Amino acid sequence: MDHLPPLRLLTTFEAVARLGAMRDAAAELNVTGPAVTQALKALEDHVGTTLLDRSTRPARLTESGQQLARATRDGLDMIARTIEEIRAGAGEQSLTVSCTLGMATYWLMPRLSDFYARHPEILVNVQAPPTDLPAISAGIDLALRYGTGAWTDGETTKLFDEIVCPVGQPALVERLLAESIGLNNAPLIHVRSPKTHHWAGWPDYFKHRGLGRHSGSGQFFDNYVQAVQAALNGRGLVLGWRSITEAFVAEGALVSWPDGAVDLGTGYHATLSPAGARKSATQLFLTWLEQHSQ
Repeated sequence: MDHLPPLRLLTTFEAVARLGAMRDAAAELNVTGPAVTQALKALEDHVGTTLLDRSTRPARLTESGQQLARATRDGLDMIARTIEEIRAGAGEQSLTVSCTLGMATYWLMPRLSDFYARHPEILVNVQAPPTDLPAISAGIDLALRYGTGAWTDGETTKLFDEIVCPVGQPALVERLLAESIGLNNAPLIHVRSPKTHHWAGWPDYFKHRGLGRHSGSGQFFDNYVQAVQAALNGRGLVLGWRSITEAFVAEGALVSWPDGAVDLGTGYHATLSPAGARKSATQLFLTWLEQHSQ
């Protein structure tokens, strides 16, 4: 086995090949961009040939790179599948779910006790990567994703439509309406980071509603958990998504802006990896997700 490169180099290369960009791979692996660049160079030195054509933007796999990408993907998938088979043989049924921090905090975890009540023999591992589009990578059985559902890396099932609507603390919304302050001048809470580019922001919402430009105050956070907490504290309005703020609106901690709901044609989906689709535990979890998405 001395001719094999370190596993770290192969997992980094697999992420770059699958995601198509070093920046996205760095975000998924929670490492820096230079670390990804160094790992790829080390792998090319080990293999003895160029794996990426860096004359294009973004860089593309060479023929040798495509060949190694297929072998790496199959190899890592086989390792993950074998580990799961070993676990199952030891009497433990488990699956690993990947989703955003907001989805895990506000939608999945509050409901997960019901799944355990129905299936106490199954262990659910939840991973929340820094990117807002969880990937089907080695060891992931199911990914919960926001978007249009046009993914080709696994079997995808739509769970529910995702409607966006501004929400805020009841007292704040009441005051803004009483003072005839519209969204253009209301204090807004933004979520902005390189890892949240798949979700619509306030500029997208304003454009969709034809509201022009915002001229009020604003606060910026790098994830929806922080943003929602700021909204609960009355710091401003945040774009509310069903998967994140639905429970707060239902209990009255947040209220929706009147006639503010917008359907962007997107939804939440569950994508099963090829290995996960073969596991009974994953299929049971998908059925449970569908029941809780009605």
